[in-house]
Amino acid sequence: MAQNVIVPIIDLTSAAEGTSVPEYLQTALAFGSNTGFAVSGATSTIISNAGFYRVIGTTSIKPNAGANRETLFQMTDGLTAITIWELEIADNSNASPIAVPYDFVVFVNTGISVTASASSSAIMAGSTRQVADINGTLVNPSGFSPQ
Repeated sequence: MAQNVIVPIIDLTSAAEGTSVPEYLQTALAFGSNTGFAVSGATSTIISNAGFYRVIGTTSIKPNAGANRETLFQMTDGLTAITIWELEIADNSNASPIAVPYDFVVFVNTGISVTASASSSAIMAGSTRQVADINGTLVNPSGFSPQ
């Protein structure tokens, strides 16, 4: 005897998602995927294409009498700049140099860029890696093909 009942089957495994790669592995740094930067006494554009990016590195500042020192990341549309990360040390010639690591993900929309700035006696060094495009489609590390 036949029945007219449809029984749905729902596959909730990671393979059904279309990937078996955990997110933390997908954001891994890779030789062909990262773009390095180092900025001291200047401002440099480090991201200018739309998408999601991981920014990782270290900033270091040497205190100096007579001036404050700072390093910062900003997002800009060419007219307005918004600070998204900053480290500043006040004028103090007796202070020890400091180094602070950073590791964050930023979404860059069309027409927006990200800059890194460092005053004199300061440096920002690190790399950027696109982890997803503007639509959220993941970008795997260079040379990696999930099985």
